[in-house]
Amino acid sequence: MTTTATPAPPDPTNTNTATNTATNTSTATSATTTAPTPSTDTGPGALRTLTRHRGRLIVACAAVAFVLGWALLGAGNWPASLSVDLSGPLERTSDWIIDNRDGHPLFLYFLGHVSNVVVVSVRAVYLVLLALGWAGVTAAAALLAWRVAGVRLALASLAAFAVCGLLGMWVPTMQTLALMVVAVAASVLLGGLLGLAAGLSDRMHRILRPVLDTMQVLPAFAYLLPVVLVFGIGVPAAVLATVVYAAPPMARLTALGLRDADAGVVEAATSLGATGRQRLLTARLPLARKELLLGLNQSIMMALGMAVIASVIGAGGLGDRVYQALASVDVGAALAAGVPIVLLAVVLDRVTAAAGQRIGEAPADHSRLRWAVVALVTAVVAVGARLLDRLSWPDAWTVDFAEPVNGAVDWMTAHLYSGVPLVGGTADWAGHFTSWVLNPLRDGLQWLPWWAVLLTVGVLALLIGTWRTAATAVLAMAAIGVLGVWDPALDTLSQVLAAVTVTLLLGFALGVAAARSARLGRALRPVLDVFQTMPQFVYLIPVVALFGVGRAPAAAAAVVYALPAVVRITAQGVRAVDPSAMESARSLGATGRQQLLQVQLPLARPALLLAVNQGVVLVLAVVVIGGLVGGGALGYDAVFGLAQGDLATGLVAGAAIVCLGLMLDRVTQPTGRRDLTGKGA
Repeated sequence: MTTTATPAPPDPTNTNTATNTATNTSTATSATTTAPTPSTDTGPGALRTLTRHRGRLIVACAAVAFVLGWALLGAGNWPASLSVDLSGPLERTSDWIIDNRDGHPLFLYFLGHVSNVVVVSVRAVYLVLLALGWAGVTAAAALLAWRVAGVRLALASLAAFAVCGLLGMWVPTMQTLALMVVAVAASVLLGGLLGLAAGLSDRMHRILRPVLDTMQVLPAFAYLLPVVLVFGIGVPAAVLATVVYAAPPMARLTALGLRDADAGVVEAATSLGATGRQRLLTARLPLARKELLLGLNQSIMMALGMAVIASVIGAGGLGDRVYQALASVDVGAALAAGVPIVLLAVVLDRVTAAAGQRIGEAPADHSRLRWAVVALVTAVVAVGARLLDRLSWPDAWTVDFAEPVNGAVDWMTAHLYSGVPLVGGTADWAGHFTSWVLNPLRDGLQWLPWWAVLLTVGVLALLIGTWRTAATAVLAMAAIGVLGVWDPALDTLSQVLAAVTVTLLLGFALGVAAARSARLGRALRPVLDVFQTMPQFVYLIPVVALFGVGRAPAAAAAVVYALPAVVRITAQGVRAVDPSAMESARSLGATGRQQLLQVQLPLARPALLLAVNQGVVLVLAVVVIGGLVGGGALGYDAVFGLAQGDLATGLVAGAAIVCLGLMLDRVTQPTGRRDLTGKGA
């Protein structure tokens, strides 16, 4: 923006303006009449200069290091002498666990009891759902939604459960729901206890924060590997993997709510002589109710997504139907099982979110009576269904959903897959994306010397973070080489970079447009809501139908999965720009394009960086799962290790995925660092 403004004369009625003008004049006069005194202390000035040119200094040092590295180390892949073969120790560990699973005290008196409790709990919930029958479960879901969120969501819940039955997926839905209930209860309990400890103790907060950070960036597939090693294939492993995946949001938000509780209220409770336990129960926890319910909402969403992925290790239910259908490329059957998953996610998300919005409102009259009505009507409907022998969903009330979908897929394959005039078919797009983007990017990364990759990672992390951040990123990348999976990791990284580039281009464009147009924002909101509640597996279904199998379809699924989060964060950041800054730009005659490029985007930089970080993490999660549809690289190794019982291959790939996710998170996550002068950046 090149507009020049003429300063207006100070208003004599404005005391602040007059005072500031006088002060500035006095300062300017003293500055011009006082001769500068040479100083021999150049330390602080040098530090400020280094801080101001920190980025240029880092890039210059990196260029020098690159030249020296090329001269001293030359080109080449990761040296075999720096790799460690873990297949032997992992196989011996696996054999020891299998041999001692039935006799070692650790399994007999601890892990075995944990496994039994999980199995009994899931079976008990499942039997309760079967005892209620389809009518009782549907009535209970609708009445609970009505009581918590109103009539509209009650009708939506009723329709969602009815669709599950109409698609012939009632029994798998109940299996998934039973696993969800147990997993969410355990996640909320574990996450709440960890969050309570972090919220009440600064030391525990510092200890748990890096642990939760690491857990949050780990792709979901990485959680399956350790639990399979200990608990084997089955429901206990699926539930415990889901708990580990879904507990961090509850812990984070619980700690946030407790630590951000109104200090005045807590101080008032202290002045009245309340003990620490009383302050917690009567002040801090009530003030943190919104955060606690938001933690419950996020745990439910993540648990549902993980419960589907856990079908790979024997979770059963809807996820198993999706997995089996994808394995046979039966898109109709996969979509028939995927639609109930999406409906469950949407209903649970809406109900818990509506409950959170109503926190703080005055309780309605006869609140207990309404809850009693909910329980009574559910019991009456369930008993009536049992007396009429209508517990199972009637077979006559199902529709064949898979056949017409497969017919539509066949039509798309015949008409869209190839041979579309001018623009080409989806198979052509996938082939071009693979040959023009994915292959060159992969070959370029694998051509780079290993030390150049580490140097690039360190420089990128250092430019937006601290030395500690850069060291963590470099060590995580180096660990991949030590594990002996350098080339597959770079292949996965190439897919992530390509998918992230497409995601950011689309996400930034849609997010900015949604922020600047209220109508477009309202139109995109329900679409983003649906896409954001879909579990990761479901994204693979339409992608396989349109693009077949391969690396390009895996990248396309990752783009669709990560796009809603990028659009939302971008739109929120642009909308949150200070209105006074926008008004000043308009008053200076800035055009809409100038306002966007020179005011809104620079001021929304933190939100844009967060969008980049979240896009990278979400893309990695689906690129790894893309191993199921031909994505190859680390995802294929993880899937192959689980499917074939080759825990050495699976665990090494899982550890490499963890390291790759940690590196990408550190490279794209700016930290509140301190500059060289000691002030916070």
